[in-house]
Amino acid sequence: MNPYVIALLLVTLVWGATFPVIKVVTSQLSGIEVSALRFLAAAVILAPSAMQARWNTWRDGAVLGAVALVSYVAQAYGLEFISSNRSAFLTSLNVLMVPLLGIALGARPSLVTLIAACVACGGIALMSWDGGAHLLADAATVLSALAYAIYVIVLSQRTQRHKPQELAATQVIWMALIGGLWLTLDAWHTSPVWTLPSRLSPAIVAGIIFLGIVATAGMLFLQALAQKHVAAEKAALIYAMEPVFAAAFAWAWLAEVLSPQAAVGAALVVSAIVMSEWKQARHPA
Repeated sequence: MNPYVIALLLVTLVWGATFPVIKVVTSQLSGIEVSALRFLAAAVILAPSAMQARWNTWRDGAVLGAVALVSYVAQAYGLEFISSNRSAFLTSLNVLMVPLLGIALGARPSLVTLIAACVACGGIALMSWDGGAHLLADAATVLSALAYAIYVIVLSQRTQRHKPQELAATQVIWMALIGGLWLTLDAWHTSPVWTLPSRLSPAIVAGIIFLGIVATAGMLFLQALAQKHVAAEKAALIYAMEPVFAAAFAWAWLAEVLSPQAAVGAALVVSAIVMSEWKQARHPA
């Protein structure tokens, strides 16, 4: 298998672990607080790389960081009110949004890719749909999916121009700055930020460190590196493995049983990934 596909699968594996972590962290923190703190932790780690970046990397990092921040905050807000399974399904709608947006922008994804995306979404629906609708939370999570679809497309367009570590670093610095400003403005209305220290239990701090250093700093670097070599619509298809990995973590760590319906859904998602790889193997670039 293509090593860059493997890298994106690793990214998706880590993302699968973030859903239960965010669910725990948002029991005490708001969506914007979680986002601001995770990006601050990531910024500390990636600051040396950001110092070496050129001005055009900072420019593209600002665009990518702003779009990604909207996605992360909207997702975290949604997880305050809906289950992680439901959030995973709605977030993974970007699997279809990416090729559809690509078509609108003039791209021509292959028929096999479009079919695979539909198969993956069907599998995700079988795995993750569990009821528990919440209008605002569902809308926010769909917005998160749309923002991330835009992010994947823009990243594929602009990652060729930059070193992956510098592009990841500038994104994170911008996300930390914008997230901190957003949190400050939010405090004028709700003032929860003043109670933040009292809500930072050891479990919450550990969750923020994992989300910031591993799931953000590390995975943004891998994503920027791999998407130099993987098309946007195919990358989105690989990201459809996120709820599959999330279910696997739930089974291994929480002893949750995978229902027959969910097992069929997981098989469909894996089949969609194999379908896209099979096409590439038969018709190499």
